[in-house]
Amino acid sequence: MLKKWNISYNPYFFFPFLVWIVFGGMAQLLFTKEQLFFAINARYTSFTDVLMYYITWLGEGRFIVIFLLLLFATPRLRSLWFFVTGTLCSVVPLIIQQFLKEYFKAPRPHSYFHGSSAMHFLPAWPSLVNNSFPSGHSEGAFSFFCLLSLIVPEKYIKAGWIFFLLAISVCYSRIYLTAHFFEDVYAGSIIGCMVTTIIFSIMTRYKTRLAIKKDPLS
Repeated sequence: MLKKWNISYNPYFFFPFLVWIVFGGMAQLLFTKEQLFFAINARYTSFTDVLMYYITWLGEGRFIVIFLLLLFATPRLRSLWFFVTGTLCSVVPLIIQQFLKEYFKAPRPHSYFHGSSAMHFLPAWPSLVNNSFPSGHSEGAFSFFCLLSLIVPEKYIKAGWIFFLLAISVCYSRIYLTAHFFEDVYAGSIIGCMVTTIIFSIMTRYKTRLAIKKDPLS
């Protein structure tokens, strides 16, 4: 049962995630939030303007819901267990980050820098001003791609690297698009990944212990 559901933690996703946690934490100790913000936002090209605008969609709820439904439609994952697990891994981190947003009410770069011309910003990008901490897109991306790394078949386990790169790209895009600071995406990534991992672990033990016979994959 354990192998069938591939519940071992994907090292190709979690190792780079741990590296990100360590070096991301060090970066915040060594540099100011302004320095970290402009280190990304001030380095732009016309190509990355377009690329980052679309990359950030990977962290949007609509994208995540659509892909979870597509996964649920596949024979291997068409079960009540995956439906409940996928829903919890999406909803619980969302509730936590929304609570924190309302609690901290941190200003976004537009508000923090008072619309300074030093920021790279295009009119086509959403102009956000409030509830910066933590980043919802970063939380959503890391929650979703962490879940993918946990359910991917063993022969595709190395895809964990790709899942991590896609998730971290969303974090980068949020700073690039002047939507968040480094600390926002850093916290969002931790919430998304850690809460999803905990929920997945609990749900796996629950399924194994109860051995739901009605599940066609059991």
